[in-house]
Amino acid sequence: MRAPTAARLRRSLLGGALAIVTAAATVTAGTVPANAVPLQEVMLVGNNWEGTADVIRSSGDFAKIGRINLIPDKDERLLEIYLNPIRLAFFLGIRETVGEGHDQFTDDLYSTPDGSAIVVSRPSFADVVSIDTATGRVRWRFPVSGFRSDHMAVSPDGSRVAVSASTGNTVHVLDINTGRELGSFRTGDKPHENVFTRDGKIWNMSIGEVNNDFDAPWQDFLKGDRKITIADATTYDVVRTVDMRQRLDAFGRRDMSDAVRPVAFTPDESKLYFQVSFFNGFFEYDVATDAITRMKTLPENPDTSDDRTTFVNDSRHHGMSMNPAGTKLCIAGTMDDYATIVDRSTLQEGPLVPAAKPYWATVSGDGRACVISESDADQVTAIDFATGRKITSVPVGDHPQRVRVARLPVGWTGPSTG
Repeated sequence: MRAPTAARLRRSLLGGALAIVTAAATVTAGTVPANAVPLQEVMLVGNNWEGTADVIRSSGDFAKIGRINLIPDKDERLLEIYLNPIRLAFFLGIRETVGEGHDQFTDDLYSTPDGSAIVVSRPSFADVVSIDTATGRVRWRFPVSGFRSDHMAVSPDGSRVAVSASTGNTVHVLDINTGRELGSFRTGDKPHENVFTRDGKIWNMSIGEVNNDFDAPWQDFLKGDRKITIADATTYDVVRTVDMRQRLDAFGRRDMSDAVRPVAFTPDESKLYFQVSFFNGFFEYDVATDAITRMKTLPENPDTSDDRTTFVNDSRHHGMSMNPAGTKLCIAGTMDDYATIVDRSTLQEGPLVPAAKPYWATVSGDGRACVISESDADQVTAIDFATGRKITSVPVGDHPQRVRVARLPVGWTGPSTG
């Protein structure tokens, strides 16, 4: 489908401006507008290589509800790229490195609070866009600094979205309804995951250069400036940085990479659990004492090569989440082809649930299950937190990665056009 013209887009935005302002004021006051569309809780599954999102139920049987195209403006974007030699070089570079020979059209995604749009970061297009859930059309587009967009996070009230510009070493914070940039802050090399915390901060984890083959422990310094950058979520000023190299060394693990990958906070945000490059396991970090307190090594798959250069984007394990009670962790053992539930008090893992290159782990809407994306099997799989056993698998699109709980209008099965 062709993207809307600028004039049509302006008319659409102007036509909806009054409604957006009125709704925003009402939501801020903590009430639901009288004319609000009833919403259902769902899960969005971003199909990275396909540029689509499958929408599934957020609990129960996790059945598929519908699908939405997240690259309706593909032809327009590609024309821009082909006419710009520098952008074309980065576009092809993404395809041959982090894309494993594929374009990366969908990375992270969230719904707006009213369920009228899905906001998605698109690495190969170096942007964030808002796709109208009723029409499938682009509402707004924000090009990030540099040449690639990556992980996002949404603020607790759902009004803002933070996106990593991975080659620009910047996190942009946008108004989720309009795409207007509210602020930004600088990070380490290759910013990756973002987390809004309840104390009014944004934590960003930079992973450094994951596309070179300087993967031996003694070459770790060649991976760039990796650190956690913590910014004020109101002013966007950087208030603190955490260099895990120093903490890992103090813990006696100089052999470990300090590239912090997916993370999970405890419910009270006193402890942070995090994965690092090349490692089949994770660490526990105490926020108050600023120290690593425990390490968990998880089983290796005997069929997985220990050659670090074979790990996809330096990830051995990539994906973790925690149940709402804070008693269980769900770990995606990416290169080892399994997922497992870990007891947080003892760090004892449960059954190893076979999975084909699981690349993300999210908590279901009711908090009872962990939902992983199996990127090599084109499906998502739900695992029971209580038993550690598989509940079900649901087929989705090409190379699923990020999975997020969202809200869409009741009865939604896909856009009417697009």
